[in-house]
Amino acid sequence: MEFREMRRKRQLLTEEESISILQNATSGTLALLGDNGYPYAVPMSYVYDNGKLIFHSALSGHKIDAIRNCDKASFCVIEQDEVHPEKFTTFFRSVIAFGKIHIIESPSEKLKAATMLGRRYNPDDEAALNKELEKGMAHMHIICLDIEHLTGKQAIELVTHPTSSTNNL
Repeated sequence: MEFREMRRKRQLLTEEESISILQNATSGTLALLGDNGYPYAVPMSYVYDNGKLIFHSALSGHKIDAIRNCDKASFCVIEQDEVHPEKFTTFFRSVIAFGKIHIIESPSEKLKAATMLGRRYNPDDEAALNKELEKGMAHMHIICLDIEHLTGKQAIELVTHPTSSTNNL
């Protein structure tokens, strides 16, 4: 599939910078095609793993229905959003991932992905994680967004210019 190129190429983050933002942020907004053709955007915690975004969800609801009806999704993370009212702008850094989304059906893959999520948000308590997974796996879906296209962008004020060793702030 062909994805639209970013118009303001000077503000484009590298793929490495975009992945770094996904690896370090803890939440973003998942956008799906919802009921009656309306967009459905929902804040989500996640973990990034080698070109994939992993989420957890209840067994039913708007999000699950939307995923079952359309496998295309996007996910947006804002790393920085610094308002500069005197300049009528914000200094931002953000990433948008586009891809195909699905519910993980394999019990072993589901457990592996749920374990990654648990370790991301509670990295120092394996015993508690195992207890939570044992208790909760039957009551949750694990969802995977396979990233097909990734775009990162930053405010022009944050772009490092080749003739300068500092950011143009």
